[in-house]
Amino acid sequence: MPELPPVPKLLATAVQALGGKERTGQQTMSAAVAHAIDTGEHLAVQAGTGTGKSLAYLVPSLRHAVRTGRTVVVSTATIALQRQLVDRDLPRLADALATPLGRVPQFAILKGRNNYLCLNKINSAIPDEPEAELFDAFAISKLGREVQRLHEWVSDTETGDRDELAPGVSDRAWRQVSVSSRECLGKSRCPFGQDCFAEKARAESGQADVVVTNHALLAIDAISGIQVLPEHDVVVIDEAHELVDRVTGVATAELSTPAISAAAKRCSKLIDEQEVDRLESAAEAWHNLLDELNPGRWDRMPDGAAPVLALIRDAAWNARTALAPQGAGSAQGDPESAAARNQALAAVEEIHDAAVRVLTTFEEADPAAHRDVIWLASEDVRGVARRTLHMAPLSVGGLLRSRLFGTATVVLTSATLQIGGSFDNLAVTWGLPPQSSATVDPALANGAETPSDEKSLRWNSVDVGSPFDHAKSGILYVAKHLPAPGRDGLPQAYLDEIERLIRAAGGRTLGLFSSMRAAKAATEILRERLDTPILCQGDDATGALVRKFAEDPEISLFGTLSLWQGVDVPGPSLSLVILDRIPFPRPDDPLLVARQRAVESRGGNGFLSVAANHAALLLAQGTGRLLRSVDDRGVIAILDSRLVTARYGGYLRASLPPYWETSDPHVVTKALERLTNSVAQMK
Repeated sequence: MPELPPVPKLLATAVQALGGKERTGQQTMSAAVAHAIDTGEHLAVQAGTGTGKSLAYLVPSLRHAVRTGRTVVVSTATIALQRQLVDRDLPRLADALATPLGRVPQFAILKGRNNYLCLNKINSAIPDEPEAELFDAFAISKLGREVQRLHEWVSDTETGDRDELAPGVSDRAWRQVSVSSRECLGKSRCPFGQDCFAEKARAESGQADVVVTNHALLAIDAISGIQVLPEHDVVVIDEAHELVDRVTGVATAELSTPAISAAAKRCSKLIDEQEVDRLESAAEAWHNLLDELNPGRWDRMPDGAAPVLALIRDAAWNARTALAPQGAGSAQGDPESAAARNQALAAVEEIHDAAVRVLTTFEEADPAAHRDVIWLASEDVRGVARRTLHMAPLSVGGLLRSRLFGTATVVLTSATLQIGGSFDNLAVTWGLPPQSSATVDPALANGAETPSDEKSLRWNSVDVGSPFDHAKSGILYVAKHLPAPGRDGLPQAYLDEIERLIRAAGGRTLGLFSSMRAAKAATEILRERLDTPILCQGDDATGALVRKFAEDPEISLFGTLSLWQGVDVPGPSLSLVILDRIPFPRPDDPLLVARQRAVESRGGNGFLSVAANHAALLLAQGTGRLLRSVDDRGVIAILDSRLVTARYGGYLRASLPPYWETSDPHVVTKALERLTNSVAQMK
């Protein structure tokens, strides 16, 4: 084929066709991505809001795919970005570049199998059993209404994609019409295999130049060893600051009494009663054991736990053995029976694997050397305490190093990748070697060696900056005069400060709180004090609340974690972002505490490596809600005085853009009042 135009020319063509403006950061990023693809050197790119990073990585990705015939995978953390890419960016870009590339580039979206309707399940009589607490007339009728709507939707949908269902349904309802990969019969054995929504999506992705997926499916592809994604040689990871958490989530498992009992129930009509009784006995023994133990992390195997876990392991394996041979023979003649058998197999295999995982973890005597963190959690379900054992990897760096960076060229990008002024802190959690000469604790990057002749992977990094002039557009105000936050809720002084700031701003405030309890308490008290309205997360669906907030400049919106990263409101409706405290992880978070201790056991600074890095990422994400366009102006108010008084304060502030900083409350009040008046005069 003829030589394709270089990336800078393609980018200029795309920007002109889309009616945009040339941006230096975007040009720098696209050149860096093209260089990484050409050399095979991994790349981390920090690109501030407004850079146009989607276009900067899509243009070189499409060029590479068209030139080589190979697929590029683009992975995101959020549904919102997936939709932006597939519904807006890629269709417009494909049309704009069709002529210079010689053809219209093809793209597709691919998700996990359980995100699609299963035609076999929806046409059979094998719905999931409702959990015990669902035997409540209202809950069952609500579930029934949702499932009925799904049965009606199946005749209208062309994709079977859950995200296209509006309004959505509960997870419990969706489980009635979907299957996991383990439960799936497979295309050749399923009577609906030719029409399967998941198989159609997978086939479409195999023909695409660019496949858009999510971090969870990327993790499944890496962890399972089964090829879920199409063959590819380049992966672009957008929202890369969330990669470790999303991969950890996929690699996390649990073991509970209801799960074992449910597996036994699924097996009850399929295998000998004796094997079902063994599973039920194992469930009872597990319940009795957990009932005697205190919630918390397991540094060693509790007395009596090993025999019970062995009982669960063996009972699940015996059930699996009894199920498997019949499964193969019955699929052709009775697909409904085969589907029920596959669901039972999936259930007992999950239980078996979880029990083995716990037993294997404690074969290593040194807790610091454990690959998994094990902890017992207790939650209240309709007034009844339910105890579940959780297991999560201490690190996913080794997995990513061998299964991701060792198999493709990877570009990682986000508005927030530098922590404490360095890319190294995140890179090490990804399994990459540090770029600096500083020694980085190996506990955060343990695991298998990459399949490479080189001992260290080659990677580069670049911060392409931001189109915003942070020092002129935003003020970072730290309320140094306030007491450090305590454990007894919001102090009166904090409420007074929030009231004063919102009055000066005339509403237009996004309040980001460290807990839902704090957000609700502030909402309740300040609604009585202020003339401008306050919305609180939970009053309505988050999307609806954000829309109301954006439409009315006098409204303030209070909430917690999902709002720290999920609000994009440019313009005068958002002029003030308030954070009640530095978002350190909970001191009783078993996984983060274990990671912190692992660093300390090797002589590292666990607080900075784990807790402070966690807080720095969230701070950068939360404060990033303020400036969403080049015309935005406003104030970020952090009520936690430790940001300027504690030794780690400078480290955290180094993770933020260069706002103009002050601790003078009068300066901030006057600035907000001027901004409020200027907005009023523009109306």
